[in-house]
Amino acid sequence: MVEGSMTQGAGQGPEVERTATLRDFRVPAYVNETGPYAHGTQPAETVRPPEEAPAAPAAPAAPREGYPAAYTPTERDLPVIKRGDTHQVAVDPVSTPTRQSATRPGPLYVVGDVHGYLDQLVAALQEKGLVDSAGQWCAGTARLWFLGDFTDRGPDGIGVIDLVMRLSAEAAAAGGYCKALMGNHELLLLGAKRFGDTPVNSGAGTATFQAAWLLNGGQKSDMDRLQDHHLQWMARLDAVEAVDGYLLVHSDTTSYLDYGASIEEVNDTVRETLTRNDANEVWDLFRKFTKRFSFRDEGGADAVRSLLDTYGGTRIVHGHSPIPYLLGEVGSEDGEESAGPVVEGPHVYADGLAIAMDGGVTMAGKLLVQQLPFDN
Repeated sequence: MVEGSMTQGAGQGPEVERTATLRDFRVPAYVNETGPYAHGTQPAETVRPPEEAPAAPAAPAAPREGYPAAYTPTERDLPVIKRGDTHQVAVDPVSTPTRQSATRPGPLYVVGDVHGYLDQLVAALQEKGLVDSAGQWCAGTARLWFLGDFTDRGPDGIGVIDLVMRLSAEAAAAGGYCKALMGNHELLLLGAKRFGDTPVNSGAGTATFQAAWLLNGGQKSDMDRLQDHHLQWMARLDAVEAVDGYLLVHSDTTSYLDYGASIEEVNDTVRETLTRNDANEVWDLFRKFTKRFSFRDEGGADAVRSLLDTYGGTRIVHGHSPIPYLLGEVGSEDGEESAGPVVEGPHVYADGLAIAMDGGVTMAGKLLVQQLPFDN
């Protein structure tokens, strides 16, 4: 058993001010004359017979009836525009189109641990109006964050990952987003796939990722369907994010502080650890992300403040520890029924600084999708 956990084995220039201006709509003098262009027709040109040779320039022909005396078929008098010939129209500056203001971000939602329960996830997303009856994104510019733990214990972890990946593309195309954090079960599945039965130093003897994965609800059907693009997606997930004053993490632990003094540093360190592909390093990362209950007991509010002071934000939102456990109820994460209270929504605790989002779907609880801000 891992100490403090219940997971087993674990350039533009200055803008010029616009003013109202006058536009000149010039009216040529000949528009009011009776002549060959009054009705949009032009006179036919005089065609010289082929046997005639051009001698000296011919004198201008006598004007045809109805044409000005100075008119010739090959010359058109261009009017001289005088100030009195113009028609002035004032332009109302109010009617000038203005640049649209930047689009405000859409509503923010968070999702607790899913653990392979695809049908429950789709139903919860539909209830909040985030996906339609076909499971397609329909929430426009809404922002959706998953707090990690997509696989293990439930029947279709790979189906859950596929859904989240598809919603990410659909939400981005609609002007919103769907993003995800890394949970300890993503690290466990990555380790089981990469290292299998390779021995690691667990701190309590020798362990393997494969054994720990099976012990903590690993599903053979997930491993059989796991592909390279799933592995690459999981390995690139962030561990910590800050949105609208909320610090989002998976686990209710202060172990994130071991990996950096900023959000960027923590995320970079986690990715670098996975890139080095050292089994013992990845195991240590998994073990620390498996710790829990740092915010629940005496000193819990101070633990939350240590994270908020380091990474920013006014409240922390996490998954990982099921709400019935945080309330002191005894139960199992392996699907056994418990007599614990019915979970209706997130749990606010630690002097109001922490919001727990794991509704205990693996123990007949509820898969939670919640819009923020939220107050108990």
